[in-house]
Amino acid sequence: MTAFDVRPVTEDERRSTFDLLSRSLHGNRVGDEPWARFGSSWPAAHKFGAFDGDTPIGVASSFDTEIAVPGGGVVPVAAVDGVGVRADRTRRGVLSAMMAVQLAGFAARGVSLAVLHASEPTIYGRFGYGSAALGKTVQLPRPAARLHERVPAGGDVRMLTPEEAVKEIPGLYQRIGLRRPGMIGRPEVWWPTAHERHVDRDGDHTVVVHSGPDGDDGFAVYKTVEQRSLAAPDEGAVLKVRDLHTTGPVARAALWRFLLSVDLVSAVHARHRPVDEPLAPMLTDHRHARTLAVEDDLWLRPVDVAAALGARTYRAADPVVLAVADRTLPANTGRYEVGPDGTRRTDAAPDLTLDVDTLGMLYLGQWSATALADAGRIEVHDPAAAARADELITTVTAPWCGTLF
Repeated sequence: MTAFDVRPVTEDERRSTFDLLSRSLHGNRVGDEPWARFGSSWPAAHKFGAFDGDTPIGVASSFDTEIAVPGGGVVPVAAVDGVGVRADRTRRGVLSAMMAVQLAGFAARGVSLAVLHASEPTIYGRFGYGSAALGKTVQLPRPAARLHERVPAGGDVRMLTPEEAVKEIPGLYQRIGLRRPGMIGRPEVWWPTAHERHVDRDGDHTVVVHSGPDGDDGFAVYKTVEQRSLAAPDEGAVLKVRDLHTTGPVARAALWRFLLSVDLVSAVHARHRPVDEPLAPMLTDHRHARTLAVEDDLWLRPVDVAAALGARTYRAADPVVLAVADRTLPANTGRYEVGPDGTRRTDAAPDLTLDVDTLGMLYLGQWSATALADAGRIEVHDPAAAARADELITTVTAPWCGTLF
């Protein structure tokens, strides 16, 4: 096995590690002009690289932000925004070494939670991440899909110029706030690559904003994708929604009404929408809200189990004792009593035994303990405990991230 070292990335290594990540994900190396415009979104802070001498062969990146947890609290979180290994160095322990160093760094900094979007779902469970929130892909045909007459209407929708889209949306996202468990803040480093390059003058996305009685209260980012071909010369474009956030149902309805009104479009397509977004009952014919897929959205890793469990609230039920196993961060291994009055470490006999990645699946309330026990992910010692855990942990509102990173 070729020797390598894992260490923090320096300022001079930002571009080479970004190029490495892009190539590992089958993208292109960044050109000088795009790097000058968007390179600020790839700071050296919180990046670890695997190096063969001075040559990077792997990278694991994150940025600090915050996440909404059940009960309405907002806590710090590390968002893992890029992990890659050079194709000729895969399956040689490089990824495992980087992830171990990254997790140890999170723990040393006192980070209690880490999150990511998984390029391959089979990778991250062995590092303690669990699929904590799901998203659905929906497609609504036009002109057949129409909003029901009882769906709320009000306010105005306006289209932004590229300059306005770059300037106004960051503040509007902050004003909308983290309204669901799993939603994360968008720090300054997020915007250049994830938003600006899509909506500025060289981008291909359009931004619309809804305004209600109290001002701007929602926005959508979308682009149209041409579908015409020799075989289907009259096929309309598909309108693909990249980003849509609102403060409530009136703004949400207005933005969907607008999207369904755009001419020369055969369908509106949106990926990673909340699984409980009520698009079907909003339509005159609910069958036109076609769910094409339900897939993992956000993966979550408790870094400090005690702090993570204590950061969220629980519904009314008798406490349960969870025995958690964590091979990568063994300080987390132990028993935790979880109840409506809070959490604490305990020596009491466990009601349920699970690995830390399964705890990550439970944490935001997406999965029930009963379902995970039935799937073999939780060992049940008290037959009544899974039902109690369901009542304590699951949430009425489905968790959802809604931010690509």
